[in-house]
Amino acid sequence: MKDPRDIIKRPVITENSMNLVAQKKYTFEVDVKANKTEVKDAVEAIFGVKVEKVNIMNYKGKFKRVGRYSGLTNRRRKAIVTLTPDSKEIELFEV
Repeated sequence: MKDPRDIIKRPVITENSMNLVAQKKYTFEVDVKANKTEVKDAVEAIFGVKVEKVNIMNYKGKFKRVGRYSGLTNRRRKAIVTLTPDSKEIELFEV
């Protein structure tokens, strides 16, 4: 069993992801090997909330060049976590 903080890397803070917070949907960058069940258990363990469902998206690395050297950036995996209606909210920014 992995540590929950190894599965959830960081929250994704974009304009679109902040609009989803009103619908109790939170976006996180997760480990590329993590599955939906592991992401659900990790979010519940870290934040103490109830998760209804998890959607996962994979992103390939982008091709980049620096002079004559070329390669790919790291591939990423993003998860959108939907909380149950009776669950408390996740505080991404402490007010």
